[in-house]
This record gives sequence, structure tokens and C-alpha cells, in this order.
Amino acid sequence: MTIGVDFDGTIVEDRYPEIGEERPFATDTLKMLIQAHHKLILWTVREGKHLEEAVNWCRERGVEFYAINSDYPEETMQNNDHFSRKIKADVWIDDRNLGGLPDWGTIYRMITRHKSWHDLMIEEVQSATLTPYEELHPKKKPWWRF
Repeated sequence: MTIGVDFDGTIVEDRYPEIGEERPFATDTLKMLIQAHHKLILWTVREGKHLEEAVNWCRERGVEFYAINSDYPEETMQNNDHFSRKIKADVWIDDRNLGGLPDWGTIYRMITRHKSWHDLMIEEVQSATLTPYEELHPKKKPWWRF
């Protein structure tokens, strides 16, 4: 899966042009996604020196992106006559998502289980509301309903 990842406000707290504190478990989660053979693309408004700082910050923490602000590493404005900053990704991780940014544990579960945030929340609510009988016998009817 190709995953577009924002930097400011997503991997780190938004302090642009400075680099904010890491959001809890962000780089650990990104490394696990890379290890699971997902292609991560850093997709950020940062350019020039500020982009280089962000890339180096991630690299120092063991996060190497497949590409940066492009669909593949070799793509540049010079070798792409239809260059667009819009990349082709299956999933986007961005603090500007409608509904906000879930915690990184939830993001990991969403990607690895192929579930939406909504589906994960429904599963959590349902599992929290089952009675012990329903947990042990989900398809069995209680005796009084025969």
C-alpha cells in the first residue's frame, strides 16, 4: 500500500518552520509500516532547507521514506511534463483529516486491519457492550427466547 504522510502536525507537533516535539509513537508506527513493506511518501508543504531538516529528523529516528513530495524517488519537475504536487496514495495520514488525527495506535490498526476509523470505533463499542454470556455464546439464544 502507498501511504502519504504529512510532517507538521502529524509526525511532530505543528511548530513550522521549527520542528515540534514528536507525536507519541509516530516514528515507531512509521517504522512498523515500512517493515510491513508499505511505501511511505512524505507529503509536506516544506521545501528547501526546511524540507531537508524534516527528512533528516526522520532519518535520524530510522524512518526512510520511499519518496518525498513525489510519486517515486526519481520524479522531478524536469523529468515529468505533467508534474503535480498531488501524489497517488492509497491512504493519507494528515492532521487536517476531517475529524482530526487519530492516535498512532489507531492509525496502525486501521491500516493493518483495512478498517475505517468509524469501523474500529463501532467494533470497540460493541465489544465493550457485550454481556459475558454474549461473548461466550454469540449465536446461541437465551433459553427464554425459544
